[in-house]
Amino acid sequence: MTRLNVKIFADGADKKGMLEMHQNPAISGFTTNPTLMRKAGIRDYKAFALDILSVVKDRPISFEVFADDFVEMYRQAMEIAGWGNNVYVKIPVMNTQGVSSVKLIQDLAKAGVKQNVTALMTLEQVRDVTHALAHGPSAYISVFAGRIADTGCDPLSIMRDALTIMQPYAQLELIWASPRELLNVIQADEIGCHIITVTNDILKKLETIGKDLMEFSLETVKMFRSDAIAAGFELVISEEEAFV
Repeated sequence: MTRLNVKIFADGADKKGMLEMHQNPAISGFTTNPTLMRKAGIRDYKAFALDILSVVKDRPISFEVFADDFVEMYRQAMEIAGWGNNVYVKIPVMNTQGVSSVKLIQDLAKAGVKQNVTALMTLEQVRDVTHALAHGPSAYISVFAGRIADTGCDPLSIMRDALTIMQPYAQLELIWASPRELLNVIQADEIGCHIITVTNDILKKLETIGKDLMEFSLETVKMFRSDAIAAGFELVISEEEAFV
């Protein structure tokens, strides 16, 4: 596999999968969110987090606040931050009313909370969040490049410009969030993005990076042939059709 400089963070909330990824030296950290937790059937947020943290002690892991008013977000953030030195608190860039979280982010940075500010999609948001985090501890800024691409807009220029905005602050790292395909890992690496979050389906494809395309082509042909045989497909051709 081609050597990558971009750090890969496993994105998910399935305990078994997360612990398996913890055994993989290629995984530099972990992220999760309430949506992934709900899909995984998590009922007790704190119990799940502490259970994972009892094993994942050596790599950063992000847990998100789920309140919508900033006073409660601050309280939750302080609680989550206390769960471990490797914990980053995910803060959405705005609340559901569209009100910016910048003041909260700045207050948490002053309090020494390591944050992962999430759901950014514009350079204006990147500038505002960068300034809010400028004098705080280590933090991540998650730009949802995959969702930007879903609008038909190429996210590469936005991600490059985000890196330029953040460059003066060595403690800040850019996350390429919501990737859609393995190519996004290569793109993130080529532009110097610090981190990319990767789901299990994309993680399984990492070994194909740099693979010989002729070999890959042959494997694909063999797969189609094998599946056709396993399915028991037959084409019965009449004598009349055979002589057409």
